[in-house]
Amino acid sequence: GETHAGGRLSLAMRMAGFEALVVKGCAERPTVISVVDSKVRLLVASPLMGSTTHEAERYLRGLGVPGLQSVVVIGPAGERMVFFAAANVDRYNFFGRLGMGAVMGAKNLKAISVAGTGQLTVPDPARYKEVYERVYELVARTDKLSKYHHVGTPVNVLALNALKALPTKNFQSTTFDRAEGVSGELIAEELLERKVSCAGCPIGCLHVAKLRPAFQAGYEYAPIDVYYNYESIYALGSNLMVGDAVEVLKLIHRANALGVDTMLLGTALAWLTEAYERGLVSEAETDGVRPRWGDAGAYMEALERIVSMPNELYAALAQGPERAAEAYGGRGFCLTIAGNGMAGYHTGYANVLGVLVGARHSHNSNAGYSVDQEALKDGLSPEEVVSKLIKEDEWRYVLTSLAVCMFSRGVYTEEVVEECLKAVGIERSVEDLHSIGREVYHTAHAFKRREGFDLMKVEVPGRLFETPTPHGRLKREVLEAMLKDYARRRGWL
Repeated sequence: GETHAGGRLSLAMRMAGFEALVVKGCAERPTVISVVDSKVRLLVASPLMGSTTHEAERYLRGLGVPGLQSVVVIGPAGERMVFFAAANVDRYNFFGRLGMGAVMGAKNLKAISVAGTGQLTVPDPARYKEVYERVYELVARTDKLSKYHHVGTPVNVLALNALKALPTKNFQSTTFDRAEGVSGELIAEELLERKVSCAGCPIGCLHVAKLRPAFQAGYEYAPIDVYYNYESIYALGSNLMVGDAVEVLKLIHRANALGVDTMLLGTALAWLTEAYERGLVSEAETDGVRPRWGDAGAYMEALERIVSMPNELYAALAQGPERAAEAYGGRGFCLTIAGNGMAGYHTGYANVLGVLVGARHSHNSNAGYSVDQEALKDGLSPEEVVSKLIKEDEWRYVLTSLAVCMFSRGVYTEEVVEECLKAVGIERSVEDLHSIGREVYHTAHAFKRREGFDLMKVEVPGRLFETPTPHGRLKREVLEAMLKDYARRRGWL
């Protein structure tokens, strides 16, 4: 798996004098890895077991270690090895989607705390300052990233709804008649509390809402803050037909506290709803839960059971919705590709193909959804779509290897990246960079093939060919031809 979480952890590691942290084997008892400068200790974590991510993070943050600190924790979902358990990083970021929380749980690793008091130096401070100011100007004083600060990624809710590309009701539709109720604009106007930045970033794209649920009569409230983004709103909002922002935020908050990836959770709950609706699973099997479209209360109950796994159905769901669909039926409406849930876009061929060929089967691997929107304007041929995905796959590995946020990809052009590297004493031409990106991409896929993965055998759910996209209904034979073209160009066929 590959996942990224805001950059503070890597910065704390460098301040502590480390460039990588490799965890081998399994601890005999629940453990916290504590790194303070050059000192590494294994601490007993038994008192933290069963705690939520928020509780564990708050405790470790309060230990008073010196320097810059970063904390990675898992919740009950990770402890119980739910396959799509996430690891929470510094409260508002996550190692999500690919089961990092489950891996930590399997190692009896409740948390990692890293703190460092060191300093970073550059060989030519004057040149560094010059390049820094140029990049800062592009990031903070142009409109290239303004949408991420103002409304954040939830600005996509209304935009994709207008495009008729917002997955709704488990991808049965691409428009949601209650989209206004879960829009980024509404949440910003009524519930936004503050904006938080990743390490060293001036943008503040992490939007945090404030809820104040009552815990007893007499106007007694227990305020909670909830980090939200577009993908969580799609997964637990439109895709489940929950059209009330407060209810969606409650689901997001509980999922984050338990340490569950919200996107795969939404995929699992959508499959469960449709499977229950079609009679593939009974009320006895759902343990009395009646999952129905738009019923946030039922979804909250189902979430708790996925983590606690009281019976075979929920144990199967805890292994991922694809595993549940294999056991109970309904693979055609289980919206996963190679085990990973579809992101909040039903835009066309490039999105589906991009998820298929990306090393981690994520929309972020190559932004196929963006290529689809470009194709609406420019009329790209299937061959041109494949070419763009290949280029994006490779260049994005350059950017992620440099810890460049994908939101700022419009700032970090080839020339800017080359200049940034020179400013810290690294000489790499644009051709060198592309070669490195290509090498990283092929290395990732070589590992997958070594472990038994066969791209040509990955099943694409039938629902993706039933519901129209802005490009019309997709045809399986067209997608298969594009996949073969991609594989041939990569030398896999």
